[in-house]
Amino acid sequence: MNLLENMREGLRSVQANMLRSVLTALIVAIGITALVGALTAVDGVEKSIKDSLSSLGANTFDITSKTNRGGSQQGVTEKVYPNLKFNEVNAFANEYTVPSIVSVSANLTGIAEVKRLSNKTNPNVQVLGANENYITIKGLDMHKGRNLSRIEIDYGAQNAVIGYKIYTTLFKDNEDPVGEKISFLGAQFKVVGVMQEKGQTPEGNFDNMVIIPLRVANQMAKGRSLWYRVTVGIDDINNIDNAMGEATGVMRRIRHDRVGFPNSFDLERSISLAERTAQLAGYVRTAGFLIGFVTLLGSSIALMNIMLVSVTERTREIGVRKALGATPLRIRQQFVIEAIVVCLLGGMLGVLLGIAIGNAGARFLGMDSYFVPWVWILFGLFVCVMVGLISGYYPAHKASKLDPIESLRFE
Repeated sequence: MNLLENMREGLRSVQANMLRSVLTALIVAIGITALVGALTAVDGVEKSIKDSLSSLGANTFDITSKTNRGGSQQGVTEKVYPNLKFNEVNAFANEYTVPSIVSVSANLTGIAEVKRLSNKTNPNVQVLGANENYITIKGLDMHKGRNLSRIEIDYGAQNAVIGYKIYTTLFKDNEDPVGEKISFLGAQFKVVGVMQEKGQTPEGNFDNMVIIPLRVANQMAKGRSLWYRVTVGIDDINNIDNAMGEATGVMRRIRHDRVGFPNSFDLERSISLAERTAQLAGYVRTAGFLIGFVTLLGSSIALMNIMLVSVTERTREIGVRKALGATPLRIRQQFVIEAIVVCLLGGMLGVLLGIAIGNAGARFLGMDSYFVPWVWILFGLFVCVMVGLISGYYPAHKASKLDPIESLRFE
């Protein structure tokens, strides 16, 4: 008997003992389902969390003016660096070539009073000058209308996007604010959009904010130096270190920083949230792997027990094969292949169930998209082969050692 014939014989044996094979495959399927399902759910949730963190700044970094203003440390006077200028931040946004979106913003005031006809807000509205990417990089959605366009930003149009609280204060429920005029700080603006209600966030109250083109905010500052902030959102969070290095080089060139001297600006990255999330995901993945491994270990023990029973039931068959010239190697191959075939059948069922259950669990925990874990699929099938090999070897070895004469006498 050659190896190919042994494989055919293993399949025939599985087919001949269908009920036992199905039950054995189901045992393996349960273990693989637990393993693949747990790891799929963890990967799916982690992917969803990373997508959510993108809107919270986990894949962003900020460039701002230096915060030190002279002073002395250990007898050495700190150098005073000039603030970032309007033309410098705009030059950075145009020259930065790493795949990303670049937001430039500056706070004009936080005590504005917005008016429309006879209605007015409290004098605590924040007026922010920004470019067209600010709303995107902050993860804000539009309730009505649209965002500021690039043309409006470049030419300094008197248009504005208002927060939800300002909208409900100045307009009635059945009124459309888009195209209407509002006024603040002695200037009149046309409303082009209303932001979706966001509530208070660590970054501020977007509901009580008016966003106007950055060029207009710079003009309304009337010579007062604004505090400009450049926020860069990277497409690939794994490339953020390289992106920060490129940003440093671009800004140093724009600011004419001399080689060997420190940066004349601050560059900061929000990493604590992303690193903490990755750490927690690692813990959950380890726990899921251990749960699946323990379940699979129980399945392999059950498979070994069933294979031992199979050897006992087929003792006479083994005796006939050995009497006809089958070597111990071929007998071992037959039983090992049979165990592997059963494991693969159960494994494929387990992988399908694991993907379905894992995605269902991830969706229950907040993941929106469907996730196919190809790595865990291949890993699960590899584990099936190893389980079949390990679980089937001892029964196969026991079968290969049977004496053909005694086996033929077995009833």
